[in-house]
Amino acid sequence: MASVDDLGFVKISDRTKDLIKSGGEWISSVDLENALMAHPAIAEAAVIAIPDEKWSERPLACAVLIAGEQATPDELNEWLLERSFAKWQLPERYEFIDAVPRTSTGKFWKLKLREQFPG
Repeated sequence: MASVDDLGFVKISDRTKDLIKSGGEWISSVDLENALMAHPAIAEAAVIAIPDEKWSERPLACAVLIAGEQATPDELNEWLLERSFAKWQLPERYEFIDAVPRTSTGKFWKLKLREQFPG
């Protein structure tokens, strides 16, 4: 998914298969990941969609903490709200993991996360 602004700049938001459709609205996993990785306690974060009876899909954030650091879901949600995310865009839940699985090219392997956290 991409958009073009008034000045002609292109912003790539997310890969179509990684977008999260929640209640008819799209949530960019990349935007959530980038914001979470800007938090001082987070080393890495990957966001995937999990099924939801009411909303179709909701975000699940898989976060790797920096050694010796701590963060709670409430603290991370507050961090996201301060960065202009709406409440409905916040992750449904957080999983704190040791490392984000990666493909042979070093990209986040979200398929593995979807298998590990099916919902």
